[in-house]
Amino acid sequence: MRTPDHITDPVDPVPVVNIANALTVFRILLVPVFVAVLFIDGGHDTVWRIVAAVIFAGAAFTDRVDGRLARERGLVTDFGKMADPIADKALIGAALIGLSILGDLSWWVTGIILVRELWVTLLRFWVIRYAVIPASRGGKLKTLLQSVGIGLLVLPLNGVWHTIAMVIMWAAVVVTVVTGVDYTWQALRVRVRAARSDSTTGSLRKAPDSRKAPDSRKTSDDRKTSDARKAPDVIRPSPRRHSDTV
Repeated sequence: MRTPDHITDPVDPVPVVNIANALTVFRILLVPVFVAVLFIDGGHDTVWRIVAAVIFAGAAFTDRVDGRLARERGLVTDFGKMADPIADKALIGAALIGLSILGDLSWWVTGIILVRELWVTLLRFWVIRYAVIPASRGGKLKTLLQSVGIGLLVLPLNGVWHTIAMVIMWAAVVVTVVTGVDYTWQALRVRVRAARSDSTTGSLRKAPDSRKAPDSRKTSDDRKTSDARKAPDVIRPSPRRHSDTV
């Protein structure tokens, strides 16, 4: 029996329908459920606010699980790469807008975070042809602070706990702005390097050929001389004498 060759044998494509993508889709479906529960009874019912916080926490938890499963089990797909950030932004954006509508979060906080996310998304499309900028530690810290701050604000907390939630959200805003500036700088560096590379490639293509063309006259003369040297000697027949005839 032939042993499998891991180099030459074709690799089975990763199916789109897998556990990691299922969790991502589930998180997207939880967004409207979370918003609906958040606004039950005017959005200030204690029980429903706790339920909304549990839904938000569960959706945020799936964000950690689906990425880990995709990497560990080799379930990374193009659909997952596209759907995962959409699910994250949909969940965070819906929660921020909902809290601002209810008066629990200032609109300027929501505006800064949403503008930053939109700006970073546009930058990703701007550099996608040249490089993929990986998530930094600051970006992961930003996501963690936003999730914890939003989760605490969704809960019906008062006093010190509400103050702690607001401090976490302010810290999230600061990290959000700093990471946005850092991502912009990295995107600019990628485009500058790409422009320099294209310029260098174009100059190399336009450079004239330094090699001299051979002298056609000299080559022709050499060819004639060579042909004359190689031409076979012609044996001329000697004149026949009358005595030689029979």
